[in-house]
Amino acid sequence: MSERVKVTIDGISVEVEQGTTILNAARLIGGEIVPPAMCYYSKLEGSGGKCRTCLVKVSKGSEKDPRPMPKLVASCRTTVMEGMEVQNITSPEVKEARKGVVELLLINHPLDCPVCDQAGECHLQDLSYEHGSAATRYEFDRRSFERRDIGDKIQLHMTRCILCYRCVYVADQITDRREHGVLGRGDAAEISTYIEKAIENDFSGNVIDVCPVGALTDRTFRFKNRVWFTKPVDAHCNCDKCSGKVTLWYKGEDVIRVTARKDEYGEVESFICNDCRFEKKKTSDWVIEGPRKISKHSVISANHYEQLAPPPVIRKNPALKEANKEQFERVIRY
Repeated sequence: MSERVKVTIDGISVEVEQGTTILNAARLIGGEIVPPAMCYYSKLEGSGGKCRTCLVKVSKGSEKDPRPMPKLVASCRTTVMEGMEVQNITSPEVKEARKGVVELLLINHPLDCPVCDQAGECHLQDLSYEHGSAATRYEFDRRSFERRDIGDKIQLHMTRCILCYRCVYVADQITDRREHGVLGRGDAAEISTYIEKAIENDFSGNVIDVCPVGALTDRTFRFKNRVWFTKPVDAHCNCDKCSGKVTLWYKGEDVIRVTARKDEYGEVESFICNDCRFEKKKTSDWVIEGPRKISKHSVISANHYEQLAPPPVIRKNPALKEANKEQFERVIRY
């Protein structure tokens, strides 16, 4: 068995395996003490350490060396030690630093939430409400880029990008080839494809799900609806490329988009293929499991339709097809 160490975060102690990061230790505790993370993604190797939104204060390094760390550290990159004490929401210094990080991220990010497809699901939007400032001190021209189609299903709005690298790691680690990356340096850095080459592989659509802002969007869903007017329903199918477990987003009886299922931290539970995401937009393509459970703090929960839904009927053979159809009609009804 691996050695376990005890760490205290905002006065709450937890035992974790040696080598665990402060961020993941905080996630084991849960609640408000979990630092926000815009670039870290537990399922993507090498992610983290770029956005600096997860900064925390280590007030005690360890039992052997109780001295505090001289500067705030990125919790997604810093591993815990025996006896370590960490301050997150209890530290005014951390709150002030996080406010500065959000201001930095918003320097070039356009305030176009009213027309952005990511509105209601945007982590930067949540951060700006919690830590953002009503005004900006930036007096120079913001950088801007033309919107660009990278393939026939994905549009890149580089002006919104915060360079978290998540989409690059997805292409590196779950697809058979990568055609895009970060080009340029400094304020000229951008996510792009080499000589406008399209991103074409069976799992390319996952770059949309991992993007924490509205920089990479689904062209088949753009400007069709607001997420809080839709009804998310869990469904699955027999797919030979991926798990086939998805969330269908309904407007009335129409499936207007398909996404992978996400956990409480907005991370994909299981990556899905492009056939499931873009090609299967009919209810008959899926086995309906029931309403997606949405956090009461999310704007998506405004529908409250899940309270009216009966237990799901899972279609196990063709004889239950009609029963599954009736279940679907009840699920999407207000």
